[in-house]
Amino acid sequence: MPQGDKDKYTDKQKRQADHIAEGYEDRGISHQEAESRAWATVNKQDGGGKQSGSGRGHAKDLSPSRKGGRKGGASQSHASRSLAAKKGWETRREKAHKG
Repeated sequence: MPQGDKDKYTDKQKRQADHIAEGYEDRGISHQEAESRAWATVNKQDGGGKQSGSGRGHAKDLSPSRKGGRKGGASQSHASRSLAAKKGWETRREKAHKG
């Protein structure tokens, strides 16, 4: 079996890899990199292609699925986070004086 051959994968695994790759491409990642990441995710979940033989069953690792499409980095800038903290502090201070 040549390197990169996907014959040992099930149809479901192939569909999963296609769907994952589409998600990466939608976020602006190149087609080749998206395919690579998608198959890495499928391999991480299932331990590679399904192989025949007894005693090969094992639990799926769903941690890549839980991560989903979350991106790295801060969702809020430092300035807006700081502004929110100051506003909260002011509100708590006002409520403490009224109570």
